Amino acid sequence: MTEPDRPAPVDPSELGFERIVYEKTPPRATITLNRPEVLNAFDFRMLRELARACEDASWDDSIRVVVLTGAGRAFCVGADLKSWSEGYLGNPGEYWKWFGAFKDAHDRLREIGKPTLARINGICVGGGNEFQMACDLAVMVEDTFIRHVGPEHGSVPAGGATQWLPIMVGERRAREIVLMCDEIPARKAEDWGLVNWVVPAAELDSEVDRVVENLARKLPQTTRYARQHLNFWRDFAWHQTINHARDWLALSMATEEPQEAIKKFLEKK
Repeated sequence: MTEPDRPAPVDPSELGFERIVYEKTPPRATITLNRPEVLNAFDFRMLRELARACEDASWDDSIRVVVLTGAGRAFCVGADLKSWSEGYLGNPGEYWKWFGAFKDAHDRLREIGKPTLARINGICVGGGNEFQMACDLAVMVEDTFIRHVGPEHGSVPAGGATQWLPIMVGERRAREIVLMCDEIPARKAEDWGLVNWVVPAAELDSEVDRVVENLARKLPQTTRYARQHLNFWRDFAWHQTINHARDWLALSMATEEPQEAIKKFLEKK
């Protein structure tokens, strides 16, 4: 499709998405990460589609709340390491471009101008946790977990985790999550403030509906500015570190450590 002459929302069917499902049922828009065969691991195309969906939702005045979720049994397990091994390991320039798409998707989601809710329907790992942290609020099913694995796979989780976990759960717990790489069960994630609500799977949609209906009643302009203020510490930490992380991680892809770690991970799978 051609670019519009002004910021105008479109019907989701016009966007031709392949890696996500984007639905608008005002006052709600739902973005579903849709690669269930790889537990919704994101590749370059998914990141670009996520950014475009967030842009469209931000332009649509009929949308008051945006829900981010995953298809199948996972929310998102982070980056697609298979595509990394094929296109980015040993190729810092290409990784730098990929990380730019990751950064853009984050910025579009965080700066969408209306409340965002993560519907964590299953496993939430690495970059998946970073995307749910980028949302304003989160509802999580009780029989799943959150985990970071970067130190085991040769990738520092500097796409949100190292910046925001100390703000959200405290310094010591942030270090535990990043350095230990242990699973954080849903109830512990709720207790630590990493998510807002934990519910049985059968109650997930009704809880999401409750939160969406509450948020949709709020005044949009006032809510937008309230979010801008609430984003201060996240934005400060993000903008102080993210471009440095982009360059360092790109150069790291040329070193032996991530290459060996990802090779072993893919062989194990």
